[in-house]
Amino acid sequence: MKADVVIVGAGPAGLCLARSLSGQGLSIRIIERQQETELAAPFFDGREIALTRASQQILEKLGIWQQFTPDEISPLRDAQVLNGPSHYALRITATAVGKERLGWLVPNQAIRRAAYCSISECSDLELITERTISELSCSARGVSMRLSDGKALEARLIVAADSRFSETRRRLGIGARMEDFGKTMLVCRMAHERSHEQVAWEWFGYGQTLALLPLHGNLASAVLTLTPGQMNEVMSLDPQAFSREMEQRFEGRLGRMELIGERITYPLVGVYAERFAGVRSALVGDAAVGMHPVTAHGFNLGLQSQKRLADSLLDALHNGRDIGVPEVLQRYASAQQRASWPLYQATSLLVRLYTDDRAPTRLLRNAGLRLAQNLPPFKAALARHLTQIAR
Repeated sequence: MKADVVIVGAGPAGLCLARSLSGQGLSIRIIERQQETELAAPFFDGREIALTRASQQILEKLGIWQQFTPDEISPLRDAQVLNGPSHYALRITATAVGKERLGWLVPNQAIRRAAYCSISECSDLELITERTISELSCSARGVSMRLSDGKALEARLIVAADSRFSETRRRLGIGARMEDFGKTMLVCRMAHERSHEQVAWEWFGYGQTLALLPLHGNLASAVLTLTPGQMNEVMSLDPQAFSREMEQRFEGRLGRMELIGERITYPLVGVYAERFAGVRSALVGDAAVGMHPVTAHGFNLGLQSQKRLADSLLDALHNGRDIGVPEVLQRYASAQQRASWPLYQATSLLVRLYTDDRAPTRLLRNAGLRLAQNLPPFKAALARHLTQIAR
């Protein structure tokens, strides 16, 4: 088999890249270890994805946004950051930049389903499921690989989009800086008595981090971050006891709370690849940068990565150039590094600062929030970043 582009991983980043490249005269193959039925009807994984205006615009252009049902799109009007037991908060408002909302919340499950549906009628694209790569070789002449079923495949370019623990990245000889935060994140949906007013919370408590993502009505996605040992205790609670536990952790600010559905946990690990391009190869999505979820920018950054790579490849293609040469791939890699490195570093610094519960750091945390709250230009800049359109 031969192809122009092979994408490894049929998650949102990989599928969006395939859709971005489709219809341009390229033959595209996607290799995915899951069954196709799992891609067509993905399981609910508990994660709600905060989408910026730029991400919404990209998904709309790819025909993905239109496939969401109205109840899957929850408006995100404002956001607030709290520290410790204080009721003082940094508030980021959409009205500061003349907008109605900062963004939207959409279940990860819905994004995966819609991304899969968007490629179903692309005749230049083949989805190869229930297979992995067993051998891989990249040279200036092209890419050769052997799949787990023994079949050989050649390509002009291979793209790793197979998670932050990417096996393809490793086979390409590209290392990654991995940061294990030593914490476990729990996500679940909670019904609550008082209105969230479409405001997202990020609450850096002492010994825990809480987040609240507002859904329709008095329903929200609650996120709790603890050490693995503490999380085991919380997960052992029955649904009623867990609901009372969450009421206490949120200090009753939302009134009575009730668990809706299941609780799902994830380890918190950040990843930043040593480089985003190699010999006839590139990385997108979490395979390139796996963000800590505290800033809710991971998916948006991954979506931007596939757009940047697609733009670089299609520009080369339309100008009669080889899409796999170093100059084309380095153009993408440089742009993605400029966009991601400061955000990744700032996020890691924020996590370290706001999860350090020593007394001097607590004072610094409070001072930082008060300073930010009293700087309208700073808050407006954050709001503008979230509501700006894709470029």
